[in-house]
Amino acid sequence: MTAPAASVFLFAPVLRRRLGALAGLAIALLGLSIVDAKPAGASGAVGYVRLAHLSPDTPDVDVYLGTVGSSGKPKVFPGVGYGVVSSYLTVPTGTYAVAMRGAGAPASSAPVLTTTVTVSAGQAYTVAGVGHHADLGLRVIDDDLSPPPGGKAKVRIVQASVHAPVLDASIAGSGSGTGEFARDVAFATTTTYYPVTPGRWTLRVNGTNNGPASTLSVHLRPGDVYSLLVLDAKSGGLTAQLRVDAAEQGRVPSGGVPTGAGGTQTGSLTPLLLGAGLLVLLLGVGGYAGYRTRRVPPR
Repeated sequence: MTAPAASVFLFAPVLRRRLGALAGLAIALLGLSIVDAKPAGASGAVGYVRLAHLSPDTPDVDVYLGTVGSSGKPKVFPGVGYGVVSSYLTVPTGTYAVAMRGAGAPASSAPVLTTTVTVSAGQAYTVAGVGHHADLGLRVIDDDLSPPPGGKAKVRIVQASVHAPVLDASIAGSGSGTGEFARDVAFATTTTYYPVTPGRWTLRVNGTNNGPASTLSVHLRPGDVYSLLVLDAKSGGLTAQLRVDAAEQGRVPSGGVPTGAGGTQTGSLTPLLLGAGLLVLLLGVGGYAGYRTRRVPPR
């Protein structure tokens, strides 16, 4: 046997043991990456919270969300302007403090508004700054993300327009007729969710007594839950925006929240990539060693 062949033969058991150990490490890394990829808070009971600025004459604000009784740093949403609604944050159940400060104000300064929201398992909430600036308040709105019955969609109205302090809403669809959707919806209020047949519709909101109006073409999908947000337009009229509260049969939408601000976050791909790369390397080394063992001729 030649020296190279003897080296491969003598060290093959050692190589196999080392390859086995490295393979175990790679599998462990892959396992860690799978665990790391679970949504934040998936190991315990969670609920959902989002934040909204619905006061048309209130300047931009910084919004703080922190756990009551915790010394940890709160999540901060800087420069939130009128009409902004965040994505849902996935948070462990418990009680949270919400504070609003003027945009750019020091975190140590006294907040303009504060409130608390108690998050129950599987429930969703919108914490909104509502009303005129002179009597601005923080309101906790219970969001019903349960799927609508009978394959329908669900739509509610969030009334945040000063230009139309009381408004009506109607819905029209090609070949489906026209119907009244809601009446006398007052400023700074939120309606219940209404079941609507899925399809393409035109939603119309208008202030009572010939007030300003706005229309919005929408495609409502079966099983989805929506909020129709009515705002003051910069031109002086109304503007309407449709927000998806929950999609795919009641599943809370994820994404859209910056890193570190909650939401359904996935873990880093680094362990997965390292594990996969290590497995490829092991397969290559093992194949090469086997090739050398087979190809070296006997003496």
